[in-house]
Amino acid sequence: MTTARAVALDLLRRIEDEGAYANIALPAALARSGLDQRDRAFATELVYGTTRMRRACDYLVDRFVSRELDPAVRNVLRLGAYQLHHMGVAPHAAVSATVDLAPTRTRGLVNAVLRRVATAPVEWPDEATRLSEPDWIVDQLVTDLGQDDAFAALEAMNAPAAATARDDGYIQDLGSQWVAELVGAGAGERVADVCAAPGGKATALAATGAYVVASDSNVGRVGLVRENAARLGSALGLLAADARRPPLRLGSFDRVLIDAPCSGLGALRRRADARWRIEQSSVSRLADLQRSLVDAGVALLRPGGTLVYSVCTLTSAETLGIDEHLATAHPELEPLPLPEPPWRPWGRGAILLPQDAGTDGMAILRVRSPE
Repeated sequence: MTTARAVALDLLRRIEDEGAYANIALPAALARSGLDQRDRAFATELVYGTTRMRRACDYLVDRFVSRELDPAVRNVLRLGAYQLHHMGVAPHAAVSATVDLAPTRTRGLVNAVLRRVATAPVEWPDEATRLSEPDWIVDQLVTDLGQDDAFAALEAMNAPAAATARDDGYIQDLGSQWVAELVGAGAGERVADVCAAPGGKATALAATGAYVVASDSNVGRVGLVRENAARLGSALGLLAADARRPPLRLGSFDRVLIDAPCSGLGALRRRADARWRIEQSSVSRLADLQRSLVDAGVALLRPGGTLVYSVCTLTSAETLGIDEHLATAHPELEPLPLPEPPWRPWGRGAILLPQDAGTDGMAILRVRSPE
């Protein structure tokens, strides 16, 4: 009989060995598992939680291991350590059920190690290990946000993400819903959402009565926008195009939304494996791309039109750095009033930290072209 722990362990193996994405692989695995709703929820927490807390779990285990572990045993021990330390599963249940999943020849080792994990006090060697993050992410956010806000943000992003449904039934993070509202679109306006996939913000904008052109550089991702629009009954203009060179009439849009590709360091709770995939060099590379995107977006604005730049990250390079670029390259643009709390002022824009409202971390900048 398939168990939630067995499903979780197989997915941990696929994430580690095959590069599978947790948020893509898990729903398919659960659909064919035959598990009931309760066990599906348990498997989901095991996969996402163990993946997020991989570094912390390794530390918990490695205190009691004196030899190199093969990947299969390592994943079993991570799964057990997560249940014991982070989920508070009763030790007898967590240890015995997890030992049953281990290769037969290693069950004695797994049993002994997990029993030590269950009873030994923990003294973390550093905050990056406790928070289960690569050193560079902790260092970057401490530099950009300050230690207290950085640690609080990372702590918040180790909790499971909440599912928030809009009035139309679309599931979307509340922070993303607020960004769509802050675009300020109205009936009859022409709006370009130039990095639109998977379509959450584009469909919200269309619900205001605006005419929305939703584009993305990837044809497959444009298909996701089309599917979501069809399901919600949203009328969108769809386009596969590079937002740095959009094939749209210049100076013709009332509002332009650039929900830019970013490092995603504000959405780590939603993307369990992202912290282990993102490279530090990506931040500066993405900031270069973001500058190109906002330059192209400015050219689409009609006189008096509004540009909204948003990202689900918290780095200064991708937030304040883009604000500084716009101020230098396009000094004619006027910043719009800042949104209300829980948004915090951030340059001429605003930042939403995960700990402030239980949302993904976001940054937004709104500017208007002269009449």
